Amino acid sequence: MSTAVILAGYAVVVGALVPSLLSRAAWGHRAPVLAVLAWQGLMVTFVFTATLAAYHLLVADHHAHGGLVGLLGACGLAFGAPLSGPAPSLPQALALAGPATILLLPLGRLVTGAWQARRARQRHLDLLALVGDPAPEYGATVVDHVTPAVYCLPGRRCRVVITRGALDALSEEQLRAVLEHERAHIDGRHHLLHLLTDAFSRAFPGLPLARHAKEQTALLVEMIADDHALRFHPRDALATAMCEVAAGRVPPVALGAGGAGALIRLRRVLTPQPRPHRATWLGVAAATVVAPLLPLLVACGP
Repeated sequence: MSTAVILAGYAVVVGALVPSLLSRAAWGHRAPVLAVLAWQGLMVTFVFTATLAAYHLLVADHHAHGGLVGLLGACGLAFGAPLSGPAPSLPQALALAGPATILLLPLGRLVTGAWQARRARQRHLDLLALVGDPAPEYGATVVDHVTPAVYCLPGRRCRVVITRGALDALSEEQLRAVLEHERAHIDGRHHLLHLLTDAFSRAFPGLPLARHAKEQTALLVEMIADDHALRFHPRDALATAMCEVAAGRVPPVALGAGGAGALIRLRRVLTPQPRPHRATWLGVAAATVVAPLLPLLVACGP
């Protein structure tokens, strides 16, 4: 029981207390890649911890002092466990259903979300084939719409889309900058990060970690794409382009240059901040690696 209490307390800290602190950390916007990794690490940590806490709470009577080995043995995964044996009783099966649900629910949400997003992207691609005009000089598809907007459809059949309004509103340099932003989304496969945080938030609705991770990841991937575009284009060109396309609406499955937190990103682009100190990088990276291991050490302990 003491192990279950420790693990449950750790899950509360990771799921409710740390997210508010991390979302306010000053270094996050100065190192968006590292911040994204930290949010992903917190989500993995919460799933591991909640699963092990449920196991020790519900299955302790059936596998006393078994720790993680008992859990793996119950599933037939422990080293040296027999491949066949007596089937678990009904109480044992019901007890194992709790930890299994915590572990498998986000995976199921991820599979469902990926399938739905793929279908939505395919429908939009079919629509673009009817109403869009190819623009090979930009490597994009042009849509006849007056509102300035630039966005990308990620995935295997990726596509960058520009509206006529954006072509009229943006200069050549501004357009190239915002297109570089969209290609960064495609090359970085940022839609996968959106899928992960969306699946986690659907699996654990109401959890502060789920809400903060989804909001912050959406903002951070836009900052990552901004940083990539700034390697090749001036800050004022990207900032002006962001202002012009900020009001453009894009499909839910697309990533738009206006993106999340446009005002925060605009301030960041125009007033760059120094990168975090190397000690901050090492500390956050080490914490991201160690955090998921702590519940395993507690579960495997004597």
